[in-house]
Amino acid sequence: MNPESTLIPAHENPFESMMSRFDVAAKILNLDQGLYNVLKSPAKQVIVNLPVSMDDGSIQIFEGIRVVHNINLGPAKGGIRYSLDVNLDEVKALAAWMTWKCAVSNIPFGGGKGGIKCDPRSMSAGELERLTRAYTRAMIDVFGPEKDIPAPDMGTGPREMAWIMDQYSRLVGYSSPSVVTGKPLVMGGSKGRVEATGRGVMVAARSAMLKMGLNPFKSTCAVQGFGNVGSISAKLMEQQGLKVLAISDITGGYYNADGINIKEALAYSAAHGNQLTGFTGAEPITNEALLELPVDVLIPAAMEDQITAHNAANIQAKLIVEGANGPIAASADQTLNDKGVMVVPDILANAGGVTVSYFEWVQNRMGYFWTEERVNRRADRNMKEAFEQVYQTSLHHGCSMRIAAYVVAIDKVAQVTQLRGGI
Repeated sequence: MNPESTLIPAHENPFESMMSRFDVAAKILNLDQGLYNVLKSPAKQVIVNLPVSMDDGSIQIFEGIRVVHNINLGPAKGGIRYSLDVNLDEVKALAAWMTWKCAVSNIPFGGGKGGIKCDPRSMSAGELERLTRAYTRAMIDVFGPEKDIPAPDMGTGPREMAWIMDQYSRLVGYSSPSVVTGKPLVMGGSKGRVEATGRGVMVAARSAMLKMGLNPFKSTCAVQGFGNVGSISAKLMEQQGLKVLAISDITGGYYNADGINIKEALAYSAAHGNQLTGFTGAEPITNEALLELPVDVLIPAAMEDQITAHNAANIQAKLIVEGANGPIAASADQTLNDKGVMVVPDILANAGGVTVSYFEWVQNRMGYFWTEERVNRRADRNMKEAFEQVYQTSLHHGCSMRIAAYVVAIDKVAQVTQLRGGI
């Protein structure tokens, strides 16, 4: 019996999708029920109320959350997002995702995630700074270079990380750059960090193409999403020799049968408010149509749940490399498996970002910084080794790359949990 045939989630929810895949991997491993309960449950959940003085003189209360899922492999690692959609269930699931992503990538970190329920687009820089510093003060017993290391996520960036690093340093009484990653380069950020996730997607794609016998100079590609991950993935795939037939952003998709000039698309987007509206180097198509193009490689790097049971049968790509988190719902897995589509899952494919975040933490701890070439070389090697381990695991268990990635991650964390004991 196919071990994945039971993958039928109740709803199209990316986090339920993740847990359904976790369950399949746990069954393959014959995971002890006690260990199963430990690994699915977060170690720590902290919810705080943050009073912030607004520019109009009023005081608003914002809810801040930080979840530490597991620290058996090392200190927790995970981003902080500023969004009105932030809620405890979402943050718990994202923290667990980080545990598996670090484990499958051979990074000595556990999983964490944080968020503040706010609309950063409606707030001034001063209000955001006061909010960020209040959050850091509230989390002083949670954060730490050896305990929990935040990073940017949706609605945050290097600026917010600089504020966290400064506030934490003030509170402990010494400069502590290794308390966060994703900092500005001048403050101890790492070279190569901006392109790290997209570069990891490219390395994962090339590794998979090698296994499948796909010649990059005779292969085509489509990339959904033209933000940081999608645009860099498209640029690097083109540099590898692939013809990028389609790209897209929130304004829609853009298709050129002869291949899109990604350098021109990047320049156009940068000059038009990071949007491709009106781009003349391709004809407009829908984001949905882009997913169903007859290309060799498809990189969904936009939103979750883009490929579901409703459109999985129409997918024509031979290889899908997940740049985004959860772009394929679990309900689509069986259909894609039956069609023989190789899927490099998110927890492996987009782990280039957390890999270079780890390198930033290492460099901060040493007080010595690497060249971009060294960062890229070490990140590429790490991605290739992680891919190979997952690929061999998929062959051994006769399962998809996605389930194999969860098997590798869960097995690693379970082993360390048992060896450490104390339960």
